[in-house]
Amino acid sequence: MKDETLNMSIRKYLKTVGVNSQIAIEKAVHKALAEHQLKGNEVLPVTMTLSVGKIDLKLAFDGELNLE
Repeated sequence: MKDETLNMSIRKYLKTVGVNSQIAIEKAVHKALAEHQLKGNEVLPVTMTLSVGKIDLKLAFDGELNLE
């Protein structure tokens, strides 16, 4: 195994996840605001789950998204 190759591969994957997750969350929040499901001053609980097959890795990261 080459550590540098693994490191770069992980970074590339996480960048893709980060950018696409942000876009999806922003679209969902804007839609919920337009449909009056949100007022715009909420704190939204959020969980990101990561799993890696073949090595049985499963992690959950909890946090909050503040709208105001």
